[in-house]
Amino acid sequence: MTFKPLMLACLLISVVIGPVQTLAQTAYTGDKIDGAAVIDKLAVADLPAGQVTKLYFRVTDTSIGQGWYVPVIVVKGAKPGPRLLITAGIHGDELNGISVLQHLAQSIDPKTLSGTLVAVPGLNTPGLLHSTRGFTADEIGTNGDNLNRAMPGNAEGGPASRYAGRLWHQLFIGNADFAIDLHTQSRGGAYPAYVFAQTGAARQIADLLRPDVIGMDAGVEGTVENMLNPAGIPAVTYELGGPETFNEAMIARALRGVRNVMIGKGMLAGQPDLSDPTPFVGNVVTDIDSPRGGWTTVKVKLKEDVKKGDVVATVSNPFGETIATVTAPSDGHVLSIATDPRTEPGDMVVRMIAWSDQGVCAQTGCPDTAPIVKSQ
Repeated sequence: MTFKPLMLACLLISVVIGPVQTLAQTAYTGDKIDGAAVIDKLAVADLPAGQVTKLYFRVTDTSIGQGWYVPVIVVKGAKPGPRLLITAGIHGDELNGISVLQHLAQSIDPKTLSGTLVAVPGLNTPGLLHSTRGFTADEIGTNGDNLNRAMPGNAEGGPASRYAGRLWHQLFIGNADFAIDLHTQSRGGAYPAYVFAQTGAARQIADLLRPDVIGMDAGVEGTVENMLNPAGIPAVTYELGGPETFNEAMIARALRGVRNVMIGKGMLAGQPDLSDPTPFVGNVVTDIDSPRGGWTTVKVKLKEDVKKGDVVATVSNPFGETIATVTAPSDGHVLSIATDPRTEPGDMVVRMIAWSDQGVCAQTGCPDTAPIVKSQ
């Protein structure tokens, strides 16, 4: 069989451009907020190289028919390279990561960058407005589901699940080769610089971040980190101190670590800054709870090593009389402490981490058979 020249040319064109037509494209709504274009879907492949692009992603509707929007900053390098997704503020009272991303995006020169930085400084817009951990999207800012237990979402689910699904499918997937999700401890507590690592690839990211503590952890169902890892996108969760503040020292610590990761991945030139202390690595976490309600005085500090039987906290009644003395059930490294002295029976007052050769996870990652904690 012979082809006429025109038919052959059409066939060749279809072969050449066919795959291009199937590539995802950034979907613009036509709206702008404070000069930034609003999008319904992000595809960094079609954004201009060597530039910074600032966008708003319209996630879902509010209860009054308007929109929930999240800011997106894409720093696309002039040279090709990997795509790093960094998110913050999925819990609305955890703020240090937002400042990290603002500073990071302003400090990266796209003309010398290899690859693409996708920064989302504020995932949970209603939670940020109400300073709540949950997705408090209702009219009075209550009844908030945990967005970081809702990934990858469900288009037919409730408000939080639909919101999570939009973030996952329209913003995350297709725009990341590896990822860092920035957090802090919740209200009433504090962490040091602490990274959760689930896999061997995640451990490599954790080592470059150079936190105070690395927890080798099988994870929790529905978190950004633990849903990205099985999707083939190495990811970690990075805890940065306490909530509802911009802690400059912790922000600077995180910036050093993120730049280390970008250097290690070939996105930035230079050598990693390993001046921060070698991290403590653990794989067993123990919460020490108060047996009584009352006023708690924590007797240990973050990153302190404690022995079994050491006093870690005391609890007093309204008259200042000690009604409970809380001791360490085993040796460990202080991972988190309560910062609010008001304590109910059963509240955690100290969290410890330790290494055990019998632990589920190894130094190089957790086995595929390691049980993941199911979302409540």
